[in-house]
Amino acid sequence: MKKSLRIFKIFLFLLMMMTTQDLLAQLKGAWHLKDGDTNHLLLIEHNFIFHTIYKDNEFINLHGGTFERTEKELVINMLVHNLNADAVGKKTHLPYTFLNDELTLMPGNKILKFKRVDSGNAPLAGVWRITSRMQADGKVVPIHQTGTRVTYKILTSSKFQWLAIDPAVKLFNGTGGGSYTFKDGKYVETIEFFSRDNNRVGASLSFDGKLENGDWHHSGLSSKGEKIYEIWSQVK
Repeated sequence: MKKSLRIFKIFLFLLMMMTTQDLLAQLKGAWHLKDGDTNHLLLIEHNFIFHTIYKDNEFINLHGGTFERTEKELVINMLVHNLNADAVGKKTHLPYTFLNDELTLMPGNKILKFKRVDSGNAPLAGVWRITSRMQADGKVVPIHQTGTRVTYKILTSSKFQWLAIDPAVKLFNGTGGGSYTFKDGKYVETIEFFSRDNNRVGASLSFDGKLENGDWHHSGLSSKGEKIYEIWSQVK
């Protein structure tokens, strides 16, 4: 009897895990809302969600973090909010509805209706952290990050965004993003927003890229014209 009960509990746990993953898979990818001259970009990959608000030449806001989805709410553990640092480290309960590739979020008294841009199914789709970098002497060495600062790069099927944050001290260091393509070993980014320099909007950067043993090798010239070779690993 006890053995049967234990097996039943394990079955229920696995069923709940599968259901949660299915729910997250339904939302993954890029979502967009145009409100006048203001863009709302929502990127969802793995269990991360980031909401960026920007105009054609003006970055406005980034907020988001890790999340869980229930039938009625997205429960977000806020990792960054550049307009409200006090929200970082707290949980935000965000009512939503989802139907026919339209995701409606209801923060406060607002209603935000997002249309799907892509479904987040691509070789580079996911959330990445840089783990190795080439030095001036040509050697590729691991990056040993200290403290709590972190740089993420989130990619869907067609959109990318990097963000440098330090959730422990509620610090936002910068973000940028836009559209990308990855074909025949060439990775090309087109910048649509950049918190540090609005003059970069519209610029395109081309890199060599490849996936090797699950890691993303990224090389070329930075926006400053400096030679780079980086290795990024997916956040699990």
